[in-house]
Amino acid sequence: MINLIPNVEKVLFLIMAGISFLIAFVAILPSYFLSSTKNRIVNTKLEMQKSEPVPVLNSQTLVVIKDLNTKLTLIEKTQNSKFTLFKEIINAIILKKMPNIKITDISYENDPKKGKKISIQGNAPSREVLLLFRQKLEDDTTFKSVDLPISNFVKGSNIQFYFSLIPQ
Repeated sequence: MINLIPNVEKVLFLIMAGISFLIAFVAILPSYFLSSTKNRIVNTKLEMQKSEPVPVLNSQTLVVIKDLNTKLTLIEKTQNSKFTLFKEIINAIILKKMPNIKITDISYENDPKKGKKISIQGNAPSREVLLLFRQKLEDDTTFKSVDLPISNFVKGSNIQFYFSLIPQ
């Protein structure tokens, strides 16, 4: 292969690359020393904390800790059961849904006065399909009652419906 770059330019390039690397090295050096010093300080503090004795807890503190643990456990179980209930309800609705029904909204309401209520909105191609969907939901033991307002049947086709479900 023919060498098209003159020797002077090769040497000049190598000198410029070397100077650039030297400047970069000098620029990075303070950051390296600062981070290594910080790392050393943190490790020293960690070793000091490891060597310190753990303070002995009195009985009142232990009672408070135990009480907090039971409350947190109760809250976690409650949250998990609420999510599981909602998951079961959604699965029941989706399993009963026919392919030509489109569900656009599922909302869950837990009112202390009225109780739990699930609302479903969507589109159905005809009254018959909508009635069949309602019948499937009523037959499911997951729901106490299924409320489908009569106003949903005004149109004969391409019906936008609204259900109200009360879970068991």
